[in-house]
Amino acid sequence: MTTHPPAPAVRVAGLHQRFGTAHGDVHALSGIDLDIAPGAFVSLIGPSGCGKSTLLRCIADLVQPTAGSVEVGGRSAHEARLAHHYGIAFQQAGLLEWRTVQRNVELPLELHGVGRRERAERARQLLGLVGLSDVARMRPSELSGGMQQRVAIARSLAEEPPLLLMDEPFGALDEMTRERLQAELLAIRARTGTTVVFVTHSISEAVFLSTQVVVMSARPGRVVRVVDVDLPDRAEATREDPAFFAAITDVREALRGGTARTPALGGEDR
Repeated sequence: MTTHPPAPAVRVAGLHQRFGTAHGDVHALSGIDLDIAPGAFVSLIGPSGCGKSTLLRCIADLVQPTAGSVEVGGRSAHEARLAHHYGIAFQQAGLLEWRTVQRNVELPLELHGVGRRERAERARQLLGLVGLSDVARMRPSELSGGMQQRVAIARSLAEEPPLLLMDEPFGALDEMTRERLQAELLAIRARTGTTVVFVTHSISEAVFLSTQVVVMSARPGRVVRVVDVDLPDRAEATREDPAFFAAITDVREALRGGTARTPALGGEDR
């Protein structure tokens, strides 16, 4: 009996993106082909302006590609968005000040008609997951930046999405808070099995978090290389592991210039 591999969590095929401006067209992305395996943690990294966030927004159906296609969980990106197939978190937490922490986490469920008791219970579970049960009744302004981001992550997981899209969610935080939230994010992923696509400018962050790092060229963004990250563990001691530094070197060298290849995430480059 033939066993077929699972369908990709995300499939991007022949994606091109152009934006019209007052000074002419901007070619943001060129010929992106990616398959992201279920359960993978994939970081997108490249020079500023290379189209990392644009690619993420195409996956999220927030930007319509000029050409090519995006599938999420075997359906179009648009269908996946309507089906609440993914959660999304940005650099700014985007919490509503007039709602308590718990009611911010409840918001996606409330918008989609989930009953009060059920959404309150789900919010309590998620706040426990991110270690914020004790601040459920506070307002966002009473929390630190790191705590606000944890609330935003909890909110993005409210509908138990199989895919989590994250656009530099820790970019505005200090280094110690950032490292702590990286560890917490990995713990959440281990418990939920969620596939993660993560945009970052930090090589060390990409390596610490990811099973694979997608290295992109300067604009128009192309995939230069996919670096597999095989670390024995993801703990504080990992940051001192020779394998960690070797992976950082691989990503850095790819950023400096490499041979363009067509990647197949979750498998070997080809």
